[in-house]
Amino acid sequence: MVAVTRLWADERVYSPVDFDPYTPADYFTKGNQDPQFRTKLKIGLELVRQAVQVPIPFRAVVAETFYGEDRGESQGLRDLKVGYVLALKPAHAWWHPEAEIGSFQQAAQKAGWKGAERPGRWIKVTRTFRDGSMQDWWALELDIRPFGPDKQERVIVASTDPATLPDLTTFYLITKLPAPGAQRAQDNQLAAAKVEEVVRLYGLRMWVEQSYKQVKHALGWSEYQVRSDQAMRWHWQLVCCAFSHLVVPAGSHSCGATDCSVSASAHSSSSARAKSGHGRGKSWGEKRSPKR
Repeated sequence: MVAVTRLWADERVYSPVDFDPYTPADYFTKGNQDPQFRTKLKIGLELVRQAVQVPIPFRAVVAETFYGEDRGESQGLRDLKVGYVLALKPAHAWWHPEAEIGSFQQAAQKAGWKGAERPGRWIKVTRTFRDGSMQDWWALELDIRPFGPDKQERVIVASTDPATLPDLTTFYLITKLPAPGAQRAQDNQLAAAKVEEVVRLYGLRMWVEQSYKQVKHALGWSEYQVRSDQAMRWHWQLVCCAFSHLVVPAGSHSCGATDCSVSASAHSSSSARAKSGHGRGKSWGEKRSPKR
């Protein structure tokens, strides 16, 4: 069985917030045309909407390519007026004349990278991890036909090696958060985000992978011996309660409302709050988790 869950996180701690089971189309009389059927993408949007209504403060919704490549997902987040940092595939394409740049790799190659001493338009981003270790990455904001600092959406490429753009350590990120100094930053209710912050926010999505180990495996998220929908929900609520009892005594309560982030995923984007400062630094993510 699969559930879509909400995860709230910052650099120091994360916490599962809510969940909603996904029921495959085969279980409905009219399949995926049945009015009761919901895709994982639709469930994810509903969970973000609930977070906004509560409200739960967060800086941005962060999510992997499964969500980033779906146009309905980004449009739904824009309709909710929340910020997001979503991953795109390296092969992501858009309409363009033959003579113009048509891929992220082409745009990156024309950014003038000649090495760390002559980085061109690339900027160094030092990522700091929870264990205190640091790693130098390089980030580039693209200004191409559909994306740019002054456009509705921005795209940032972050990589450990701009020369080769290795698959495992290169992110292609799309965000609604406005660029500092751009006209959109003045007209937008969302606080502006530098390139470094966009990369940092997406890095918080790694808590989704950590939660698989701790919530699913260590605390028994998938080890229920029941079959009814309500009984499964009760089991998952108990797991979330157990997680809270383990985390709060360890000092997670010291994380203030201005330091955290939220992301969503199936077991499992981040979303941003207004310029007033509510939820600065927080992200929201989604994760998909199989259940037996």
